[in-house]
Amino acid sequence: MVSIPMTIVSGVFLVVSLVLLLTETEVPVDPAWVPLIISGVPLLYLAVRRIIFEPKIKKISSALLITIAMIAAIFIDEVFAAGQVAFIMALGEILETITTARARRGIKSLMKIAPARGRRIVTDEGGTMREETVPAEQIAVGDILRILPGEAIPVDGEIITGNTSVDQSIMTGESLPVDKIAGDSVFCGTINRFGSIDIRATKVGEDSSLSKMIRLIREAEHNKAPMQRIVDKWATWLIPVALLVAIITYFVTWDISRAVTALIVFCPCALALATPTSIVAAIGQAAKHGVLIKSGEALENMGKAGIVAFDKTGTLTYGKLTVSDVIALDNMTEDGLLVLAASAESRSEHPLGKAITAYAVERNITPTDTDSFEMTAGKGIKAVIGGKTVLCGNSRFMNEHGISTDPASEIIETLRGEGKAVVLVADDKNIIGIIALADTMRPQAAEVVKALKDMNTAVVLLTGDNGKAARYFAKQAGIEDVRAELLPEQKVEGVKELQKTQKVCMIGDGVNDAPALKTADTGVAMGTIGSDIAIESADIALMSDDISKIPYLKRLSNATIRTIKFNICISIIINIGAIILAAVAVLNPVTGALVHNASSILVVLNAALLYDRKFIKKDKKSAFGTKH
Repeated sequence: MVSIPMTIVSGVFLVVSLVLLLTETEVPVDPAWVPLIISGVPLLYLAVRRIIFEPKIKKISSALLITIAMIAAIFIDEVFAAGQVAFIMALGEILETITTARARRGIKSLMKIAPARGRRIVTDEGGTMREETVPAEQIAVGDILRILPGEAIPVDGEIITGNTSVDQSIMTGESLPVDKIAGDSVFCGTINRFGSIDIRATKVGEDSSLSKMIRLIREAEHNKAPMQRIVDKWATWLIPVALLVAIITYFVTWDISRAVTALIVFCPCALALATPTSIVAAIGQAAKHGVLIKSGEALENMGKAGIVAFDKTGTLTYGKLTVSDVIALDNMTEDGLLVLAASAESRSEHPLGKAITAYAVERNITPTDTDSFEMTAGKGIKAVIGGKTVLCGNSRFMNEHGISTDPASEIIETLRGEGKAVVLVADDKNIIGIIALADTMRPQAAEVVKALKDMNTAVVLLTGDNGKAARYFAKQAGIEDVRAELLPEQKVEGVKELQKTQKVCMIGDGVNDAPALKTADTGVAMGTIGSDIAIESADIALMSDDISKIPYLKRLSNATIRTIKFNICISIIINIGAIILAAVAVLNPVTGALVHNASSILVVLNAALLYDRKFIKKDKKSAFGTKH
């Protein structure tokens, strides 16, 4: 990396050299040698290194053209012109380095999620079973492990005894703990919420789901190439053309000064500044609107993205369950149903129970004390309230207590088809009501999807949630392409499949989204509620969790790309004009260098205009809000 302090020193000495040149003051050593040494020697080293080590056409780079121009200028004793070219290129490299610097701490945080130890069940020689705590790396496939409520699961495994509910949002992003019984699979790093279970280890160490997720992030990071400078892409034809122009100029005019001037004005300094300065301005513009862009490459790829893939929970939705339906049956009133359900659930630690109790309190319904309370992990609860038995749970729980769910089956299927969680409420004989809970769609979601489609951008839903919930919310948002029940590795495969046709932007909030965010050409994380892993893995973070910023971000990225292309065209036009003027002796090496600087300044000023442009819609009715 070019040293910023040393580049500043170079600039100071270059200004001194220009002042001496304009005042025709002679000194023993031209101060321009300082920027030439500080900024020019690294360019010379880079050019030589690429010639020696890079394969084939990659040997030719912008550094080689600038080195040739510097040497030619020194040859005819135009040290200022040589130092000026070296300084401008160093300045461009600093700007690009600043915009692409990123903090890569996500993998370390992810590794801390996996528990360091596990509780293994072993059998003594006498046949007595006992527990022993062992380091996670000592757990082998086939070992029996006991997981108590509140503990993280140290390996992938299969439940052999016990029932529970497991918070596996780290893997699937699901907003609800998933009920588990014997025979069900559990994943490393997920949390056992309620019942005690024994599991048989099926995948351990590097083979576990969590380790695989870490590996996916590392691979995606390794495979994502840094943004290539536009001048290096064009260097393969810039160098031959520049040399040809200089040679032709010399043989036509027999004036070496004109030939060197042509080389100097042909140097792609303005081209080198076209990309980083536009990106710096755009990143500053985005920061004013609560969007953190971590690299220029992310901005460039966002502008080129033809597909935007959304996660559901916490992204299109708030990721928080609330009561959506209270359906009273068997001559029961809604308030009467809520009194019984909230009273029974008041001692429950399950998220569904807490949501029901909170909803009742909001309705000014005060739960009453229970005479007894019994919870069956992964199924439901049984409580006695004023001598009356109340059951709250799923269909399996009701059937185990001899209560038929047939009278409510049609309602249950309808609610589940809408992606809602269903809690059945019964007395000791019949179903007396149904309470449904649902995540809430963000109000801007549908308009965001429409705005993206209006910009010819396809929208896809990639989620770990069940198919019914995914399709229900996708329909509300206006998304036709839905891919549900995906584990992190399957989300990655989904992104890779989409990348076969166009560049992909992935938007998510959870740890389970991190590999997909890394794999996508651009990853956008929900900054406030998003996990630290997702934020670190993403290229862009929405600090206010306002998804209406996505269309704004797309418009900003598109404008940035257009500005970069415009700056490139302007710099090329100026270069061509300067070459003609050099050939007819209107420009000499010094004035040529000044014109060269002027084109660079023009590019920087045009790029700076991005900072104050308005990309937020002003329509008050728009979900995108008013101008900030």
